Amino acid sequence: MAAYTPAALKTELNERGWRMTPQREILLTTFQNLPKGEHLSAEDLLEVLREKGETVSLSTIYRNLKLLSRMGILRELELAEGHKRYELNQPAPHHHHHLICVRCNRTIEFKNDSVLKAGAKTAQKSGYHLLDCQLTIHAICPTCQRSLLPV
Repeated sequence: MAAYTPAALKTELNERGWRMTPQREILLTTFQNLPKGEHLSAEDLLEVLREKGETVSLSTIYRNLKLLSRMGILRELELAEGHKRYELNQPAPHHHHHLICVRCNRTIEFKNDSVLKAGAKTAQKSGYHLLDCQLTIHAICPTCQRSLLPV
């Protein structure tokens, strides 16, 4: 998958019977301009857009996050129990996975091409078209481990 420009997104949406709306373009631009490693929840996105002076409802954000995730443009991540966050679904070589502390939610992104290759091979063997392949590892970071030790 190539990086999405507004024109590429418009084409992709049109091919699937959807249209490019100003809200979808604003969401795409916002995700494209995020600092590396930053993930947004729907509520975070609403706050970012309001700070920019945009008026988009939370229901519109949820609807579009779901659509763009189903299309494979965004990745839906459950980095902490019950808290969905989103990021652009980057093609190789930017594809990455997540290591998350279950206590403090600190998240580390890492690359591992063998995970993507295994996912692609499995999908192809079964006749599927791979949209995304992600590994999320839940663990306890060193700082939280130290806080668990008896004093």
